[in-house]
Amino acid sequence: MDSPMTGTERGAETAGDVLEFHRSSSGDGWFLCRCEGEAPIVRHVPNAASGGIVSELEVGAFLSSRGRGPEHDALMNLLSGLIPSARESAQSGGGPAAVLPCRANPPESHIQVGADALLLAVTRVCTFAQERRLTSASGFFFQQETRLFLVTSRHVMIDVSGGHFPDRLEIEFHVDAENLAVASWLSVPLYTAGHPLWRQGTDDGGDIDIAVIELNRTALPPGATFQAFRPGHLPRPGDVVPIGASLLIVGFPLGFHDSLHHLPVVRQGVLASAFGLRFQGKGCFVTDARTHRGTSGAPVVLRAVSDGGQSDELAWLLLGVHSSSIDMGGRDEQLDESLGLNSAWYADILMVLTAH
Repeated sequence: MDSPMTGTERGAETAGDVLEFHRSSSGDGWFLCRCEGEAPIVRHVPNAASGGIVSELEVGAFLSSRGRGPEHDALMNLLSGLIPSARESAQSGGGPAAVLPCRANPPESHIQVGADALLLAVTRVCTFAQERRLTSASGFFFQQETRLFLVTSRHVMIDVSGGHFPDRLEIEFHVDAENLAVASWLSVPLYTAGHPLWRQGTDDGGDIDIAVIELNRTALPPGATFQAFRPGHLPRPGDVVPIGASLLIVGFPLGFHDSLHHLPVVRQGVLASAFGLRFQGKGCFVTDARTHRGTSGAPVVLRAVSDGGQSDELAWLLLGVHSSSIDMGGRDEQLDESLGLNSAWYADILMVLTAH
């Protein structure tokens, strides 16, 4: 591929050849570009203040690149919308849209929201230091009265031992109640004047690996469609969750998800320690489930049993928040498999963290 164009050369292109599909909060731009006789490319133009270099990638290479972020999802949404136009153009004799290749699956023109409400209560979380993307994780929404919170693991917000110091998050929202393929990102600052905006908890056992940050409802993307857990979804005193009970952990392992419909995936596990008791003196319990990085902050839920009253669309008990896998420090990696166990922190701490 030829070297990237200069700003003057880009200005000489026609609007029909270049289409901006994403712009970050710092001014970085991503463009879909098409030249005569060549395959479309993605051009990244850094903001002027950063002094970065314009880069170009073929569309397929861009979509399969590591470090997937909002710009990748924006291009997927754009290409999904172009597919019907390309078909119509081909039927009518051809046109510019017909030559734009798209490796995405064709969208369903009006996808009725048929996903379990549980999937709409969970969101993808990306952490950033300014515009540098750091990690991806899982999170979910919790509502206390009229106040809305994002819940995730505390180590997603800050991890001193791991050298992880993001200054903002981006979380994803569906924005069309009839089409799950349409989504938008919300940038959530983690500090104001150097002070953290999130809340975290401690108890007699030390730090609790759960953090919440309040979301400004007026700042949500227009048409934001989501579900939120509430205090009524927490287990009540006296509720019994038997050992070995089947649980679900809903999140984004290694960032994997339904990228067309912007939905998480579900891993099944079982309760591996006595629920209600503090495992090893900490405010957590143990699950037996296959998990991966990126699942931190995922809700651990149990199907709620109907009491014969009015049904709840989000018919799940919120037991805990997945934190991390558990392993033995002295394990012989050649002889002994990993335990396959995980720690999950009791969700009742949310009543404290979301109180006024």
